Amino acid sequence: MNAAPPSTPARPKLLLPALLTVIGVGVLCTLGTWQLQRMTEKHGFIERLETQAKGPASALPPSTKWASLDPAQLDLQRVEARGTYLEDGIAGVRTTIAAGPPGTRQLSGFGRWVFQGFRLEDGATILVNRGFVPEALYGAMKPASGPATVSGFLRAPEARNSFTPADLPGKREFYTRDPEAIAASLGLPGAPFYLEAERSGDGMTPPAGVDVRELIARIPDNHLQYALTWFGLALTLIGVFGAYALQARRMRTDA
Repeated sequence: MNAAPPSTPARPKLLLPALLTVIGVGVLCTLGTWQLQRMTEKHGFIERLETQAKGPASALPPSTKWASLDPAQLDLQRVEARGTYLEDGIAGVRTTIAAGPPGTRQLSGFGRWVFQGFRLEDGATILVNRGFVPEALYGAMKPASGPATVSGFLRAPEARNSFTPADLPGKREFYTRDPEAIAASLGLPGAPFYLEAERSGDGMTPPAGVDVRELIARIPDNHLQYALTWFGLALTLIGVFGAYALQARRMRTDA
C-alpha cells in the first residue's frame, strides 16, 4: 500500500488581516490626531485665560439673560460683580487641595470650598465660592458681610459620578459644586452658574480664593499622553501584522 503524501500546512491568508490592519491603523491615527487637535484648543484656551487674568474683568451678564445662557459656554470667563453679601449663612463643599509647587504659599489639604449668597445690584442672587478653608478651621468661618466688588471666574455646575457621596443639604454639606442645590440649602433662588472668587493676599488666610495658576493647574491637559497612546497602538498593530506577514512568507518559501 502506498503511503499518503505528507499534508501541506495551510498557508495564512493576508488579504483580510491586511484590510483589518489598515482600518485599525486608520481609526487609531484618527483618534491620535483628534487628541492633538484637542491639545491645541486646550492650550489656546489656557492662553486666553492667562490673558484675561492680566486685563480688566468683563461685566457679569445681566440676570435677565441667565435663563438663555449655556453655563458650559461661560465656564472660566473672568467677570466682576458688584453687590452685597447675604448673611444667611454659608455652605461647604468638601474637597482636597494638593500642595503647591516648591516656593509657593497656599492652603492645602482636606477642607471645604466656602459658598455664600451675593445679592447683585439688579436684585438677582448668585453664589460666590469665596475660597478654600482647611477642615479644622471651617467651623469658625463666618459669613462675609456688606457691599463688595468680587472679581473671579464664572463656573458651570460640577458633574457628579457614581462615586460621589450623597450631599447633606440639611447640614449645608456638599460634595459637588452644584449652585442650584447649594442655593436651595441657603433658602436662595438658584442660578445656572456660580462665581469663583479670585485670591487676594498671600493665599494663606482662609478662605483662600482661586489663584489663576492654581486654576490652570486644575484644568485637565492629558491630550498629548492620549495621542501618544493611540499612535503607539497603531505602531503596535503594524508590528503585529508585519510579524504575521513575515511568518506567512516563510511558510510559502518552505512549502
